Amino acid sequence: MSLDLKDVVSLSPDSLRRNDVFAHAIRHSRLPLCISDPTLPDEPIVFANQAFCDLTGYDEDDFIGRNCRFLQGPETTRESVEAIRAALDSNEVTMVEIVNYRKDGQKFINALQIGPVLDDEGQLIFRFGSQMDISSAREAERKAAALRTSELLHRLKNIVNVMSVVIKMTGRTETDPEEYSEKVIARLVALGQTHFDTMTDEAPKALEFEHLARTLLLAYAPLGERQVHFSGPEVTLSGGMVTSLTLLLHELATNAVKHGSLGAVQGRVDLSWRVSEQGEFHMIWEERGGPEVETPERESGAGIVENLVRASDGALHFDWQADGLIVTLDLPMEDA
Repeated sequence: MSLDLKDVVSLSPDSLRRNDVFAHAIRHSRLPLCISDPTLPDEPIVFANQAFCDLTGYDEDDFIGRNCRFLQGPETTRESVEAIRAALDSNEVTMVEIVNYRKDGQKFINALQIGPVLDDEGQLIFRFGSQMDISSAREAERKAAALRTSELLHRLKNIVNVMSVVIKMTGRTETDPEEYSEKVIARLVALGQTHFDTMTDEAPKALEFEHLARTLLLAYAPLGERQVHFSGPEVTLSGGMVTSLTLLLHELATNAVKHGSLGAVQGRVDLSWRVSEQGEFHMIWEERGGPEVETPERESGAGIVENLVRASDGALHFDWQADGLIVTLDLPMEDA
């Protein structure tokens, strides 16, 4: 036997409570559902399914005859309660996120959808509420936001350090004040724009590796193209490869300006790349002409990149040779 919606809404509250088909449909739904009666004082819950009990930890005897506010607790915000009140006053189907609490005191973020059930005359006879626990999704969003903030602060700190080196090294090679000013401004603008272009919330777009590498490294190199040499075929990157390589090149360039070859007038970086027959992107970063290299005692910001590379089944190796850092990267091409 099927239940037609028009048959449901034409029932009176008493007959609806006794309707076995209606009860069966709600009781066996996997979505937590409850029904309240706005015709009774304080609009108590008059029906709920097992999924509602499983979500909240309460049995029917605990909540039948009670208003659903018993799910609220210390961290339930006034704004969410007011949003529910506005939805009830409007008699429209509305979704509200609200912090609720299970019987054992554990809180969860409830994506609550509430709406009216009207009779044939348009009179409100019941109200339904469906619940969905979205705590995991919101926690994942919070962690992602925290990671983005940490990365942003890390980059901002690097920008300040790199800018100071750019100003200092440009001053060593330029004697004309006007030309010095123009070069410093141009390099700082390029550096800032490079960071702005890679710190948006948009999904990474496909692009050529050489274009990515040139944009980043020439913005960092205080003396421009004389300090960086590029060698490799045309390789189109996509998706997560753009993110991993952008972060890696940022870290390598920052380190080279502060501690390596890009911080020396005679220093240079040779960047080469190719794609193997197995479909792996192979990159070599080689520094020469900088100060004597010392192996760092603690992990640098490249740790984030190493995690990304490992998650993509790639390999990243740092060789801290005395005359210059050599970094090799093997990363599977996403479309291989």
